[in-house]
Formats: sequence, C-alpha cells, structure tokens
Amino acid sequence: MQVSVETTQGLERKMTIAVPSEKVDSAVNSRLQEAARNVKLNGFRKGKIPFKVIKSKFGAGVRQEVVGELMSQSFYEAIDQESLKPAGQPSIAPKNLNEGEDLEFVATFQVYPEISLPDFSKIELERLGAEISESDIDEMIETLRKQRQTWEVVERAAASDDMVNIDYAGKLNGEEFEGGSAQGTNLVLGSERMIPGFEAGIEGKSASDVFTLDLSFPEEYHNKELAGKEVAFEITLNSVSEQVMPVVDEEFYKSFGVEDGGNDAFREEVTSNMGRELKTASRNKLKTKIMDALAEAVETDIPDALVAGEIQQLREQALQQFGGGQNIDANMLPDELFKEQAARRVLLGLVLGEVIQQQELKADPAKVREAIEELAATYESPDDVINWYYGNQEQLGTIESNVLEDQVFDYIIGQSAVTDKQVDYQEVIKPEPKAETET
Repeated sequence: MQVSVETTQGLERKMTIAVPSEKVDSAVNSRLQEAARNVKLNGFRKGKIPFKVIKSKFGAGVRQEVVGELMSQSFYEAIDQESLKPAGQPSIAPKNLNEGEDLEFVATFQVYPEISLPDFSKIELERLGAEISESDIDEMIETLRKQRQTWEVVERAAASDDMVNIDYAGKLNGEEFEGGSAQGTNLVLGSERMIPGFEAGIEGKSASDVFTLDLSFPEEYHNKELAGKEVAFEITLNSVSEQVMPVVDEEFYKSFGVEDGGNDAFREEVTSNMGRELKTASRNKLKTKIMDALAEAVETDIPDALVAGEIQQLREQALQQFGGGQNIDANMLPDELFKEQAARRVLLGLVLGEVIQQQELKADPAKVREAIEELAATYESPDDVINWYYGNQEQLGTIESNVLEDQVFDYIIGQSAVTDKQVDYQEVIKPEPKAETET
C-alpha cells in the first residue's frame, strides 16, 4: 500500500492511498467464492454454480462492497502507518476504481493540534473561603422554609410576592399576537417573569377584576416583531393566594431526614450540608479561574469536527433547559448560538488532555471510591448504591472521568501561585454569571 500525505492548510491533511490491484481482486474473488457456496440460482444445484456465472451476476455489486470496505480499512492502516491522529471522520473521494488497476482514493481530514502547555507557575489564582456564621445558617433555614411553602387563597387585593391566577390576552393594534394569551396561568408577583409593568399592574387588584394594561415591550425584546411595540393586555384576575410558610418544628426537621435531636441536630445537619456546598462552590470558582487563564494562555487551531460535536451537545442541553424540547428540532438552533462556547470547551478539553498525557495521570482508585461513597451517603442504602456503581461500567467510567479531571486541576493548582482570601459565605456560593466549569 502506497501512502502520501499533504498538509493543505492548518490542521487539514490530504492523504492519497493506493491499494494494489492484487489485494482488491483477491478480496473480491474470495467474497464471490463464498457466495458461490451459499447462493441459490434456478437451474443450478447449491454449491455447484460455475464461478463465471457467479461473477457475471454478482461481480459488480461485490466489488463495490469490497472497495468500500478496503478504503475504510486502508485509511485506518495508513493513519497508523503515518502516526496521524485524525479529529473526526474523513471525507473520502475515489480517484481510480478501474478493475485490474490499483485502487486509489484521497482522504481529507483534520488532525489534533499539538498543544503547548503554558508555564503554570505564572498563573496567579485566588481561592475563596468563608466561615459559616449563625446568620448564614438562619438564612439557609429560611430558604428551606420557602422550598416547603404552600399557597392559600385569600380574599384581598393582590400584593407583591402573592401568587395570582389569571387569564390574559395581549393585543397589538387591536389584534391578538402569537404567544400573548393564556388561560388559568399562575404568576408570582415580583418574579419578573413578564414584561415591565405587567406584574406591577396586577398589584392592588382583587379576584374577579377585569382590566386592561397598556404596556410596551422592551426595545431589546427577543421577538423583533414585538420589540419596542405598544400593546394592550386584557386581564381577568381569577384568584389571589398568599405564601404560607411552614413552622420550624419536629415535623419540619423530619421532612429533611432529622428524626432526633431537635433544633440542635437540625442546625448541625444544615451546617454540614452548607459546608459541603461551600467546599464545592469554592473549588468550582477556582476551576473557572484556571480555565479562564488556560483559555487566554493557549493559542492553537481547533478541529472543526470537534467543535461541531460540542455544538450538538450544547444544543441538546439547551433543549433540556427549555423543558425537553418535544416540539423543537435541535437543528432550529443555529450554530452561532453555541460556537464560541463550544470552541472554548474543545480547547480546554485538549489542554487538560495534554496534561493527562504528559503527567501520565490515571484515576486514583481510592479517590474514585471516596467519590462514590460520598454520592451513596445521600441514599437510604449506601452499600447498595456503592455496589451498583461498581457493577455498572458506564456509570463507574463517569465517576472515574470526573475524578481524573479533578486530579488534573489538583496538579495545575499545585503548580500555580494560589492565594487564599476569606469572604462572606454568600459571596462564595453565589454562581458566576458565566461560569464554565465543564470540559
């Protein structure tokens, strides 16, 4: 087999491969002889059909099938021979398919880039930490109460933080517009779900009130046909409900799994959970800073196929966030929405992969066990959960991958200039506006 490789531009390679005609003919004849033993034709006994008849009837189709298989097989043999690492599937174009002549074809593909790692010691990082105060615990308990809140219908005017049930119809120039109407929908006043003025306009109104709000859509509204337009919403207020917060008592403690020990045990459990959240949030912020630094320090070409694959994953994640996307075709979401984020994720994946390769890192079994036990601790039967993970290779592989990623970050953190800074608990746990913690 003859192979020649040409670098066209950037990461693209054009590889011309020639397969000896003898190899092609031998494979075709072998396939035809196999067919001759098994095929049935009228006028011939099974296994007694002359080879010429078999070749005449099936030769063209068999040759086409064999040529396709040989091109695929020869491509992978060639990249192994040339020590190339393709990123994505090749585009294969036949050059010579004539019977009796060498099979020639051209494979065009991109390769993985060579990653030059930065000097990690020059990366300056700030690690946030905090002490959990009694007021932090009180605030968390209040948050837990809100999670258990219920709603009770009241006979009074609606106020901020109330939940109202409404029918509404939006009209533009006297005509209802698409997506501007709903029946029996619940809305928490002050949630800012609706355009400015909508929720505030309901405050002070009572059940059975029918009224109209004259509003304007924001200039930057995502629907360009409505952006900046003046509209009228005809609203019927069906009911007003106020929040009913649960009492912090024994039943409340039990709803969070604290059976004994009363308030002290409950606060201890809350503090323990907050500590885990604090540790995770602090580390995620540090990881984000590391990835920001790496993305800025490393410049390289990125394979288009890897970016395309990442864009597809981001599309699917977006559909899940939209509520499953049952009626949305993923391809309706344009590449440009995700291209920048996808390129960043691919770049960071390549950088972390290079660290793994250079440092010969492997998932530490002890840390894998620790991660699984930490997950299992949140279930009623931890031992069953642990056994399930170790009996499920796919799930175990996911844990191992996460542990390995953590080991990569541990290595980079160990090489970097890290300073510790004490701040308030809330500052540590609040999410970053554009945190990118996955690679």
